Parts: sequence; C-alpha cells; structure tokens
Amino acid sequence: MTSPESPASYSSLRQQMVTQQLRARGVSDERVLAAMERVPRHEFAPERYRDQAYEDHPLPIAEGQTISQPYIVAVMLQDLELSPQDRVLEIGTGSGYVTALLAELTASVVSIERHASLADSARAKLTAIGYGNVRVLTGDGAEGFADVAPYDAILVSAGAQQMPPILLSQLAERGRMIIPVGAGDTQQLWLVYKEHGETRTQFRELCRFVPLLPGVDPD
Repeated sequence: MTSPESPASYSSLRQQMVTQQLRARGVSDERVLAAMERVPRHEFAPERYRDQAYEDHPLPIAEGQTISQPYIVAVMLQDLELSPQDRVLEIGTGSGYVTALLAELTASVVSIERHASLADSARAKLTAIGYGNVRVLTGDGAEGFADVAPYDAILVSAGAQQMPPILLSQLAERGRMIIPVGAGDTQQLWLVYKEHGETRTQFRELCRFVPLLPGVDPD
C-alpha cells in the first residue's frame, strides 16, 4: 500500500486531476495535459496544503498570493497554443508551478515576480527539480522584461485593471498573450493576438486572480 506522501500516490492523483478536472471539462491539448501530468504541483505547495495539491482550487502561498486553480491554468496554457520553440514571458511567478509547466512546453521562460521572497523560493525549487530553461527575476510585471523581447507568448497570472501597453509592445509578430483583466470579482481572461502590428482580442473564461501590483526593477 502506498502512503499519501508517496511518489506513486501523487502520480495517481495527477492522473485523476488530468482525467476528471481537465480532460472531462474540455481541455484537449495533449501537450498541456501531458505536462500537467508530469509536473509535481504538490512540490510547489506549502506542506500543510500538499494533501489538496491536486484538487481543483487555488492554494494559498506566502505574501498573500496563490497557486492558481489547475483548470484555469490548463485553459490559459491551451489558449496560448504553445510550441516547443516558443520564448515565453510569465508575469507573476508565485510558487513557480506555472513556470514549470511553461518550461515543459517551450524553449525558454523569463518569469517576473514582484515579491523577492517568492522569486527566490521559486528559483530554488525550479533549479532543484531540474528546469534549466527558466530565468526568474524580481521586478514590476507590468513593465515586462525588454532585454530579451520580443516573446512568442506572454502569460499573466495576476489581474490587471487594463491591458498593460508595455507588455503588448514586447509581444512578437503573431504572438499571443493571455491576461486576466478587470477589478475584484469581475475579471475575465483576455486572449490577445498580435499580427501586422495590430492586436485583436478574444474574451475567454471568467476568473479571479490576485491583482497585478507594481514592484521593483527587474534584477
């Protein structure tokens, strides 16, 4: 018999999460589903919440932040239509869980986190697990990171009251960005495409994220 803390038990819970929470609700991108079956969400959760790591709800972490609900994460990743060659900017590293998923799915990830303590923790965790294609910075997510722009995709894991124009400027031609927009409980995922220098937007799932707040300059 496996214990609740055993690797086999967590693997089984990830398989159930993918089957019952994601695939059953319409997530069909096989690369996204496979990544979510591989990445150990419990490793990114505070120890007292590890027994809930594969349930379909957010988990609290330090600094008043959260690990996002698995279903919403899967929808965001699927909507971005990521390819193995993509270069990605993530706004809001948090625990590093979504960063790990992006690292599984793309060539390189720059992730910006306004809380230095979270950035340090996520960086250490990602390194320990073995993700070498990730750069975690402390800074103001709304400013992006122009040094290595443009990006094929941008994923924002914090709610903005309006679309940050600097992030749009760092999106590559034919790039995609997904971002929660709105105040309080009225956020909605916006999927933004950039083509011929112009953008078009699709409105996706209703959602609720912690707010996008200013931080310090990136490292």
